[in-house]
Amino acid sequence: MDLDGLRALLARHARPDATTAIDGVLVSQVEQSTPPSPSMSGTVMALIAQGAKRIALGDRVYEYRAGQYLIASVDMPITGQFTEASPERPAMGFGLVLHPATVAELLLQAAPGDLPPAGGGAPSGMAVNDAPAALVDAVIRLLSLLDQPRDIAVLAPLIKREILWRLITGEQGAVVRQLGLADSSLSHIARAVRWIRDHYAQSFRVEDLAQLSGMSLSAFYRNFQAVTAMSPIQFQKQIRLQEARLLLAMQSSDVSGVGHRVGYDSPSQFSREYRRQFGAPPSQDAARLRGSALRTAPALV
Repeated sequence: MDLDGLRALLARHARPDATTAIDGVLVSQVEQSTPPSPSMSGTVMALIAQGAKRIALGDRVYEYRAGQYLIASVDMPITGQFTEASPERPAMGFGLVLHPATVAELLLQAAPGDLPPAGGGAPSGMAVNDAPAALVDAVIRLLSLLDQPRDIAVLAPLIKREILWRLITGEQGAVVRQLGLADSSLSHIARAVRWIRDHYAQSFRVEDLAQLSGMSLSAFYRNFQAVTAMSPIQFQKQIRLQEARLLLAMQSSDVSGVGHRVGYDSPSQFSREYRRQFGAPPSQDAARLRGSALRTAPALV
């Protein structure tokens, strides 16, 4: 496994916003360990070439380090931190955004017997595994295209499909495969997750979300917890608090107004839950964050 070659490419092409000239490909380089920071995971595969990162999802904790990759098949509220990074030895990572349509296309093209048998129930929306040499090799070839811009349009889609195929047929393939199966338990839960994200300020009945997902109430609770490590109400609270933090950090100093905007009728409840989540009252936390560029790239890289 050529991690040295991967590190050289990541160091050469890392930018502050983590984006690259290849659509959906992200690279990062972090020169110091970071405190836990909340964000959304995105639907991505993230491969660490150097250093380590810890991700908390609900009551689950995932840690991945050099030579390992993490998959998030649902966009979920997480708390992440780089645990091994320094100017002399920065943490470096590669990310690839996962699209359900592309996964579905590959699944349709697979011959009978090419894919492992499907398991029952919804898998966790997040998984960690050691990266096989073939996957690292494909990532290196994809990143090498950044040194040959003329080849990106033609070759990048082919290599991205290869990487996705390695994931689909790998040890954590069930997590990725369900992303492209329209009738999978994960896709049904993802429908509910999108609804909560789009309507986070509204109250809802869990029974209505279960109906939206095409599941019984008990099956919905069980599968939602399996995928997100949270109940639907806990998930909504995480989204509300993250949206409030973004609003406060970007511009607003009206704490009560922001709390009401994200769905809190009680200013005291908003302040109490905000402080519990972020370690400081809303106004104090916002003052610290203003002037700092908020990261918009998926947070797993």
